[in-house]
Amino acid sequence: QVQLVESGGGLVQPGGSLRLSCTASTTLFSISTLGWYRQAPGKERELVAIITSGSRANYADSVQGRFTISRDNAKKTMYLQMNTLKPEDTAIYYCNAVTLSGNFWGQGTQVTVSS
Repeated sequence: QVQLVESGGGLVQPGGSLRLSCTASTTLFSISTLGWYRQAPGKERELVAIITSGSRANYADSVQGRFTISRDNAKKTMYLQMNTLKPEDTAIYYCNAVTLSGNFWGQGTQVTVSS
């Protein structure tokens, strides 16, 4: 079992920035892929960004160039730096971890982009 706890969500104006954090209950070396997903009201959950154990990152087209995913193995934490936020980025953001034992999710953190 891997517990994931997200933090850093909140209300921000369009064009602003936020940094989300996801802290794992276990060493990140046991996690092959970490990712951020989001779900807006009335929509399906979608991939935002993923990062592999070798720190290779991939992004959804909608956030490419604005969001940056990173991981700090020593702190057992993954981050999502979100810049130039748009109203359409409003959603609940979920942390995901893929391990040999299974697929684990955090409880989510709300991000609202509004003036």
